[in-house]
Formats: sequence, structure tokens, C-alpha cells
Amino acid sequence: MPSKRFLLKKLMHQPSARTRILKERLTEPLHLNAAALVVAAFGSFRAKVAWDLMMRPHYAYGLLEAADQAREAGLDSFTAIEFGVAAGEGLLNLCKLADEVRAETGIKVRIAGFDAGQGMPPPVDWRDHPETFSAGDFPMDVDGLKARLPSNCRLIIGPVSETVPEFLANELNASAPIGFVAFDLDYYSSTKQALAIFDDVDAAKYLFLPVLYFDDIVLPNYSSWAGELLAIDEFNQEHAMRKIQQYRFLRSRRIFKNARWIDQIFLLHLFDHPRLTVPHQRRHMQNVYLNQLNPS
Repeated sequence: MPSKRFLLKKLMHQPSARTRILKERLTEPLHLNAAALVVAAFGSFRAKVAWDLMMRPHYAYGLLEAADQAREAGLDSFTAIEFGVAAGEGLLNLCKLADEVRAETGIKVRIAGFDAGQGMPPPVDWRDHPETFSAGDFPMDVDGLKARLPSNCRLIIGPVSETVPEFLANELNASAPIGFVAFDLDYYSSTKQALAIFDDVDAAKYLFLPVLYFDDIVLPNYSSWAGELLAIDEFNQEHAMRKIQQYRFLRSRRIFKNARWIDQIFLLHLFDHPRLTVPHQRRHMQNVYLNQLNPS
């Protein structure tokens, strides 16, 4: 009930979110929207994630997908990260969803939120989209937010160029590998520094296929030559055994096809992951034509 009240309040006070969701849903088939009402009233958490009935469905999807991967790997926990916390609404929502994911899967979620804590720094150059962002945007009430965070979440304040290497060296371990990361740092320069989170030499510190969400790729002025997309391209050029690619067929796996967030989901492919060295049991494929008793 509290999450439903929060969703209604957000839609009432954020016209852009309301307009986008209405456009997405009204272009979906009527029978699916009708069925979603039943799921909203009686469905499980997993069903509500499948039917896009959660606040920040991209966070819900990423966390649940990572939890399922962790459980399949025999782990009891994984790490989720948000880069670009700002006022902290998203981080608190991530914490709430993590509780529901644990109730659904039994997998614990360790959460870290990275932010400068004083608003955005000055843009470095045109690649940081200075036409859209500037120094001081999105300040944070650090003490107020920290007071609201649960014990499984840590707020890490400082330049990501410094905090990410420290996190890799001192906090990340294979018992709770990274499974979901949301990037919302706006700048190319900050995102490039944040992508160093995937530079640890021990690939076991990551799930086999971590889910990534990139927030700042949707406006018409965004391109592969600036912002987050440029940071992704350069990461792929600089890493022979680790590549980031958009989840190309996610839309075909979703019930509702028109949600914008689907295009913002990427996957990290780790070609040096230890899972790739695990031998598989030999598999066989049947041929029904060979098994017919009276072939014609």
C-alpha cells in the first residue's frame, strides 16, 4: 500500500513522468492493460515486475534478474550500484525493491550509491553535454539521506575517479559480486570514470551477465560521440575481454513492448568469467523424422 501511494503521489507531481507512462500504456493492447489491473491487485512481486507495475520498473527488472543469476550460481547475495544519487529518491527505491527481491528469491542485495554529494562538477568539454547540464545541478542533502538508508546500503561520497578504485580495492568481493548497475551521472567524463567499476582483474567479482541501466541516452541531442554512449564505446575499445552491449532482444521478452526503459538496458559480457571454464554435460537433440516407425 505505501508503494502504491508513493507512485500516485509521484505521478501527480511529475507531469513528464505521468505523460510518458500514459503514452506508453495507452499504446499497448487493451486486453493487456485490463489484465494488468488484475495483476496489480492480486499478483506476486515477480508478476508485477513482469507486468511493469513497479516504481522504476528498470530497477525492479535489473535486481530480480541479477538475483536469479546469483541463485543459479549458488550465491546468497550480490551487489547493486547506483551512480548518480542526486536527491536520493532512486536509491531509496532501490533499497525498497531489494527487500522485495530478497523476499521473492532469498537473495540478499548489497547496495552502494556513488555521488559527488555537492551537485554536478563543471562539464569538462562538449562531450559532457554542457547544453543540458551544468555545475551544481542535482545537489544532495547528504546527512538527511544517510539517515534514511537501511543497513544494507552505503552512500559513497566523492569524485568517482577516486571512490571507484577504492571500492574495488577494499569492498568488492566474489561473495557478493556486482549484478546490477544504474548509471545516471549525466556526463561523459563521469560515466567513463564510473565504468572503471568493471576493471577488477578478478572476473568472479561480477555475475556472469550483469544488468546495466543507462539513464542519459534518450534525448535527441544524445549520440555516440558524447555522453554515456561515447563512454560505452570507449570502454569497449579499451577492453578486449569485457564488452558492454544493449540487450537487443529484451523487448521481445517483455509483456509491454513500448516502455522506454527497455532500450536503456545493457549487458556486460565478461569473456574472462570463470563460468566459461566450467564443463557442460553433453546434450543431445532428437530428430523426430528418424524416430518415426513408418516413415513415408
